[in-house]
Amino acid sequence: MPLTTTTEATFAADVLASPQPVLVDFSAEWCPPCQMVAPVLEQIAADEAGRLRVISLDVDENPVVADLYAVTSMPTLVLFRGGREVARIKGVKPRETILAEFTPHLG
Repeated sequence: MPLTTTTEATFAADVLASPQPVLVDFSAEWCPPCQMVAPVLEQIAADEAGRLRVISLDVDENPVVADLYAVTSMPTLVLFRGGREVARIKGVKPRETILAEFTPHLG
């Protein structure tokens, strides 16, 4: 199941106004590490449905949001809760590492 996507036009509604925590995958289509982490994120999205939303944002198509959150390398995973950033991971990490970093912030 592919990840849900967001854009600059929908980011505020999809992420900042979300009633549940949102993990945003800042990535690009041409990025091999992004392609490596995508199946892991799809699994997390399926396993954590109801507790966490996982959304992908293409930084090439949405540079304003990427700049706003100072995303300089990809993939960058940013967890938002209550409209603000609460945690961040850069690079490809195993599922266990991603969950260990973000689970304490899910509430």
